[in-house]
Amino acid sequence: MVGRGFVVDGRFAPDDVLAVLARPRTLRVLWFTVWSAGLATLVCVLAGVPLAWALHRLSFPGRRLLRGLVLVPFVLPTVVVGVAFGQLLAPAGWLGFLHLQGTAVAIVLALAFFNVSVVVRTVGSFWEDLDVRREEAAAALGATPWQVLRTVTLPTLLPGVVGAATVVFLFCSTSFGVVLTMGGLRYANVETEIYLLTTQELDLRGAAALSVLQLLVLTALLALAHLTGRAVPVDRVRARPRRPRRGDLLALGWSALVVAALLLPMLALVVRSLATAGGGWTLEHYRALGHVSAALPASALTGLSNSAQIALVATALSMLLGVAVAGLVTRPGGGRWRSVLDGAFMLPLGVSAVTLGFGFLVTLDHPPLDLRASPWLVPIAQAMVALPLVVRTVAPVLRAVDDRQRQAAASLGAGPLRVLLTVDLAVAWRPLLAAAGFAFAVSLGEFGATSFVVRETTPTLPVLIYRLISRPDAGDVGTALAASVVLAVATALVMLCVERVRP
Repeated sequence: MVGRGFVVDGRFAPDDVLAVLARPRTLRVLWFTVWSAGLATLVCVLAGVPLAWALHRLSFPGRRLLRGLVLVPFVLPTVVVGVAFGQLLAPAGWLGFLHLQGTAVAIVLALAFFNVSVVVRTVGSFWEDLDVRREEAAAALGATPWQVLRTVTLPTLLPGVVGAATVVFLFCSTSFGVVLTMGGLRYANVETEIYLLTTQELDLRGAAALSVLQLLVLTALLALAHLTGRAVPVDRVRARPRRPRRGDLLALGWSALVVAALLLPMLALVVRSLATAGGGWTLEHYRALGHVSAALPASALTGLSNSAQIALVATALSMLLGVAVAGLVTRPGGGRWRSVLDGAFMLPLGVSAVTLGFGFLVTLDHPPLDLRASPWLVPIAQAMVALPLVVRTVAPVLRAVDDRQRQAAASLGAGPLRVLLTVDLAVAWRPLLAAAGFAFAVSLGEFGATSFVVRETTPTLPVLIYRLISRPDAGDVGTALAASVVLAVATALVMLCVERVRP
């Protein structure tokens, strides 16, 4: 894309691309991207930090189930999130009295809903690894619980909060499905603008300019997230989760509100999928999942089957490459090149999924790799989207393996494969299962890259859902709601299984 955008009439023309960034519409798109992503990040931090404390430092019945449910929004298909919030904020919806449908506030809330689990997981991991002796020492010197929190705990958590906020801003600024389904033609961020420039206006220079700008910002954000990481001290005493006390009621109440806010859009989606126009209840929308609409090439159930098959192939590809990359970047030695390799494979986290899909489309379009009509193009694109998540799940576990164990096994006569099976795999099999589940869930609901490269004869379910909600027919909307529920339930079940095997 960049090559085609920067080369105009056979000459290198960077000035033409830079001029794109000065367009009034481009400036509006950039401003909306920055402030909406920044506000959504702030909401995520305020909502996620107390919830991270409740789920990682307190012990209560159902804690593991809640941790799994909180993670589900992050892997929900973006189209489903947009549909769910649309039903919640519609004039006839539960929060219709707020008159937020079609507003920028609704987009910000949906972005926060989508990414609050990133804060919970990242900050929660930091909280679990805190050395409890520092807090105990401060308390022994007479510090109140508030003083311990302010002077010991929060400064220690700050790198985790900054790292989580950086990644959340990255995800919010590159959100495609949420902004496309909720913003329509009124609101556009960099992601949807790239989609518009490439598919409707065929303006590759404009798309290239935005893609390069996005890549530069992405690199800076990933570098910041890397700098905020820290090595966990080996000599530490981790606090065991304790039972809630009276002083925890405020934080627990806030956490309960956040969990309710996460469940509300999905509950609204389920209820509306079962409701009739007259106020009754019906399963007609779910029965229609097996029917082929006149305007669609396949039924929703066929789309779900296509999504599952493609996701299985994408998961296999991302696991093969992701485990290899994780092994390379965690082996002793290597120095700076290892960090460069690790960072390079994190780029798909923030590169526009639209750019990724279109890039595959325009790159793999001539022999010997002409894959435009190949069924492999979609799983390859989805595998690249899931790859960073696989690396980030497996690499920390492999990095924690003491290399002296490998050396000891080798000195006892074990070959490289035997060492891999008896040392590394013995530690990493649960993370490998979790990474596979994570990759499958992400691929199952992937929409941005898939919308570019999917074949008309084998559409995925997210693509079919977007086509259904784009039509005014009430029956199609009802089918889209039912299909969204089915896709959300499938994704949630996968993520609950991931939580069960999570190390």
